[in-house]
Amino acid sequence: MTGVTTPGALSGITIIEVAERPAGEYAGKLLADFGAEVIKIERVGGAPTRHMGPFRADDIGGESTLFGYLNTNKKSLVLDLANPAGRATLDKLLARANALIDDHDEAWGTEHSLTSTAVAAAHPKLVHCIVTPFGQGAPPEWQKARPINVINAGGWAYHSPSEAAPDKPPLKGAGRFLPDYESGIDAAICVLASLHRQRGVPKEKSGGQFIDISEVEVQVNRIDCVLDRMLAGEAEPGPERTAYDMGGPSTSFACKDGHLYLFMTTQLHWQGLCTLMGDPAWAKEFPTDWLEFHCTRERVDDFREKIRPWIASQEKLPITEAAQKLGLAMVPVNTAADIPMNEQFVHRGFFQEVAHPVFGSVAYPTVPYKLSASPVRIASPAPALGAYDAELGGV
Repeated sequence: MTGVTTPGALSGITIIEVAERPAGEYAGKLLADFGAEVIKIERVGGAPTRHMGPFRADDIGGESTLFGYLNTNKKSLVLDLANPAGRATLDKLLARANALIDDHDEAWGTEHSLTSTAVAAAHPKLVHCIVTPFGQGAPPEWQKARPINVINAGGWAYHSPSEAAPDKPPLKGAGRFLPDYESGIDAAICVLASLHRQRGVPKEKSGGQFIDISEVEVQVNRIDCVLDRMLAGEAEPGPERTAYDMGGPSTSFACKDGHLYLFMTTQLHWQGLCTLMGDPAWAKEFPTDWLEFHCTRERVDDFREKIRPWIASQEKLPITEAAQKLGLAMVPVNTAADIPMNEQFVHRGFFQEVAHPVFGSVAYPTVPYKLSASPVRIASPAPALGAYDAELGGV
């Protein structure tokens, strides 16, 4: 992004981040990437995410790629919050800040005088956001929940993927921190909404606001129609998770250069597929409306067996593009290596190259929305531990 000088959308906003998990750190990252000054408070020895893998392949136990992703554009300040001097420095920073982002449990907040009540009393104009597994007031033992607990409690693990092998447990979804990322998005949006609210009222009346994010409620908020029906009592949950593909033939298939995913539920889907395949003779064995009225398990198994050889001879990008033009929901299963080369991502400039002192040049993913006057900009990699201590008064 050399030559970009446009101020970020959040230029002039200061955020203090005491968060130490991906949930809070991702919220801070989103705000930092749009131009806010985000000062990350780290414990002596560094934030826990600095010590979480994956690590650089040739430097096991060294630089965390997770930390590198979550902390672009931030400033690192090391403070011992158990020490009165460190706590006093934090209060000085909060006095000039616009918002505070946290993701610790209530016991930690009480120990460090960072509960909603304590912060509101000391800094009445501050926007204070806390992201926890079950929200404020939950039993203390619940707050020990990890992402895999949250994604199961919220229902997502049940339906991802829909075609799990019957002899294996369901997966927990896309990556180990999906609940953290989803909650981090909501936290960032709520912080922005609260800051916007302050601009709409006279300065003398613009008080702060406390934001309580429950990660499991975020998960339930995102559920699809199938889980909705189960929660409403209209459908019975069970170990056979085929409700998510409507009991049809939808699943992943191996192709010439990887895998693709096919979803079919209607006669139009079937007609599109037959056209795509060149109307093979075996397709005539299936009624034209079999997906809607004759979709038995035996017929699904028969279909999958017959289509596998044809799909195995196809390349995933050309065939899925042709399928979509026929109204058929067939998509490539992209690997991590595929994503940076995806034509749409390249066209939109979704990845930005930034030099990292350990990793070298890194293509960072940005955000799925574009602001014409104040685009997102990754100006600096994740900071070295305590890189801003001298500037900000750290230990």
